[in-house]
Amino acid sequence: MSQISRRQALSVLGAIGFGATAAACAGPGGSTAPGGSAGAVAPSAGNITGKVSFAHWRGEDKVVFDELIKRFAALHQGVEVAQDISTSNDYNAQALQKLRGGSIGDAFATFRGSQFNNFTQAGIYTDLKDSKAASNYQPGLLAAGKSGSSQLGLPYQVVFPMPMANVDLFDKAGADTAPKDWRAFLAMCEKLAASGVIPISWPGGDVGNGGQLFNCMIANNAPVDDMCAQIEQGKLKCTDDWFLKMLGQYKDLVPYLQPNATGTAVEPAQNLFSQGKAAMLATGSYHIAAVRGLGAKFPIELVFPNTSTGGNAKYEGVYNATFILGVNAASKNQAAAAAWIDFLSEPENAAYYANQTAQHVSVDKVDYTNPDLKRLSPWLGKKTALAARFQFQNLDVRNAVEASATAVISGTSPEQAAEAAQKIVDERL
Repeated sequence: MSQISRRQALSVLGAIGFGATAAACAGPGGSTAPGGSAGAVAPSAGNITGKVSFAHWRGEDKVVFDELIKRFAALHQGVEVAQDISTSNDYNAQALQKLRGGSIGDAFATFRGSQFNNFTQAGIYTDLKDSKAASNYQPGLLAAGKSGSSQLGLPYQVVFPMPMANVDLFDKAGADTAPKDWRAFLAMCEKLAASGVIPISWPGGDVGNGGQLFNCMIANNAPVDDMCAQIEQGKLKCTDDWFLKMLGQYKDLVPYLQPNATGTAVEPAQNLFSQGKAAMLATGSYHIAAVRGLGAKFPIELVFPNTSTGGNAKYEGVYNATFILGVNAASKNQAAAAAWIDFLSEPENAAYYANQTAQHVSVDKVDYTNPDLKRLSPWLGKKTALAARFQFQNLDVRNAVEASATAVISGTSPEQAAEAAQKIVDERL
C-alpha cells in the first residue's frame, strides 16, 4: 500500500498562490495582534511531571487523545494529562474566561481567527517559536498561529469545511461530485432528490457546524478575499448585491435540505448521512471519523457548492488551518504542558492522530495510511480559499452575518435578512 507524504501539503500554498497566502498572513490569525503577543515568552522549563489540563472542543477525538496520553505518560514518570472538553460553540464563547486563571488549560487549542486574536490580546499564550514542536511543522502552514515575530500557537489540523458526499448515492443518482457552477450544483441536488434521498443534511441548529457552509457559499461570490474582515470594518455590507446574491443561493437550497434544517443539531445531521438517508453532510472533513464511528461504510468524497456562474470559479474549494495548540502563560505546569505539545507534534504521533481521526495535519513528514485521508489528499493540491468565517474578530458580528443565511432558510427574504444582519454590524462599528 502506497503512503502519502505530508510534504504533499506544501501544494496547498503553492496551488493557492500568493493571494490566499497573503490572506492567511493578513487575516486574524496571521497579523500582528495588539495586546499580549509583545510580552510573550517561552514556556518555563523544569521537570516534566504533575497533572496537565488539556482544553479543547474535539470530543470526537477523545479516545485518540486518550491513547496518545498513555504513550506520553509512559515516557514521563509521574505525569498525567486530563482532557477538558467543551462543545465547539461553548469553547468559542467561554474558553478565554475559563483559561485566564490557569486552573484549566495548561495546554489548549484555539480556533483560527477571533478566538486566537482574543487569546493573544489577553496574553494567554507563551511563545513557541524556538520550541522543539515548532520545528516539526511545515513553515507555510504556521501563519494562523503567528503574531508579529512570535509563534504563539501551532495549527495542528488542515481541514476542508465542505460538504462530505456519499459516493455510492451519487453514483446511483448519476450525480456529479464536481459541479462546475451553481446551476450544475442545483442540477446535482435535483438528481439526488429524484433518486429518493435527501440531497443535503445541514445542522442549522448548531452555530459552529452549521456555519461551515458559509465558507463555501461566500468564496466565489465575494469581490475580495478578506470579505469578512471588510464587512466587520464597514467597507463591505451585507446589503451589497454580491451578498444578496449569496443569500438568494441559500434560498435555492431550501428544497434540498432535510425538514426543520434550521433546528437540526449536528448529531441528527450526522445520522442522516451515516445511515444513507442524506447524500451530503454540510459540515466538513473533520467529521469523517464521527460518521465512520456511526457505521458509515461507503466511500466519502468532498463536494464544493460552486456558487460561480458560467464555470468561471476563482476557487475549487475551501480549507482551514486550525486547532491551534498553545501553552497557557498562566499555567503553573508549563514544562509538562510544553512537553505534551512537543509530543503531539512529533511526526509519528501526529500520524497516529491524523490516521485515527481522518484529518490531515500541518506537521511535516507524516505518512497517511487512513483510506479516507488518502482518497481526499488531492484536495491538498487544489485551488482552495482559506475559510472566510474565521476572519471575523467579533463573534457577535460573525454570528449575525451567518444568521442571515439561517434566516433565509427559515423563510425570511434575502433583503430582510441582510438588513437585519447589517443593523447589528453597524451597531458594532
